[in-house]
Amino acid sequence: MSAPTTPHPEGTAGGTTRRRRRRGPRTWLAALPLLVFTGLCFGIPLGAIAFGAVTRTDPATGATRVTGEHLARSLQGPYLGSLTGSVQLSALTALLGAVLGVLIAQALVTSRSTALRSAALTASGVLANFGGVPLAFAFIATAGISGVVTRLADLTGLGWDLYSFTGLTVVYLYFLIPLMVLVTVPALDGLRPQWREAARNNGATGWQFWRLVGLPVLTPSLLGGFVLLFGTAFAAHATAAALVGGSVPLVTLKIADALSGNVLTGQENVALALGLDMILIAGLVMAVYLPLQRRSARWLR
Repeated sequence: MSAPTTPHPEGTAGGTTRRRRRRGPRTWLAALPLLVFTGLCFGIPLGAIAFGAVTRTDPATGATRVTGEHLARSLQGPYLGSLTGSVQLSALTALLGAVLGVLIAQALVTSRSTALRSAALTASGVLANFGGVPLAFAFIATAGISGVVTRLADLTGLGWDLYSFTGLTVVYLYFLIPLMVLVTVPALDGLRPQWREAARNNGATGWQFWRLVGLPVLTPSLLGGFVLLFGTAFAAHATAAALVGGSVPLVTLKIADALSGNVLTGQENVALALGLDMILIAGLVMAVYLPLQRRSARWLR
């Protein structure tokens, strides 16, 4: 006679699996307000941009037809130049910000002064969110043509020009480096001291530890930080608009000019096409960033 089977108690795997299955619909219901909010705030504007980018309305008849003219124009001439300029500026500032931010973060992690670390992280949190017109005005008053530092150090004689690609790069680094510090410090804290001790006990030097253990573990976090900085610089508008105007070709400035009709009228749909191009590039950036973030969290948790 076979022994009678007993139901899984609540603490067993079977009971846990059934509870998880029962909680599934409730989890979706709990997330429903967030999904609705996301759909309203992001889905509707995205749909409007995509619709305007691929349609054309005849002003005489009011008829709307699908066309690829606007997308094609957004990838030609000065519009393509603005996209290229934004990508170049974003890549350069992200690379410089990532390198300098990692060095500063490593100095903070290895520092024995908790006050210095707390002060630096607090300042990074403030500076990473300091941008727009106030940041542009601060740099104009400091390093502009008649700025205090420009006159004291005679930067004009050295070829310094704040209202150029190089000047805009320096301004962007002002908030990108603190952002990289905030992203990198938790990753560096996640490097377990036991790994370094094990490497030292096996005769590894400091360089060998970083080359074989530290950098491979930190690579997803570092690449994720670079991608985050790239996206932040790529989407920035107010700082560049207040600082350089149209002297540096950037896609965000081209979109503003097309919508306001500063250069040509009737270019609103081209501006929407440029916005769609930016969304596609940002989507590619996020597609790279999210897997790297998950992989980094798995190693450093």
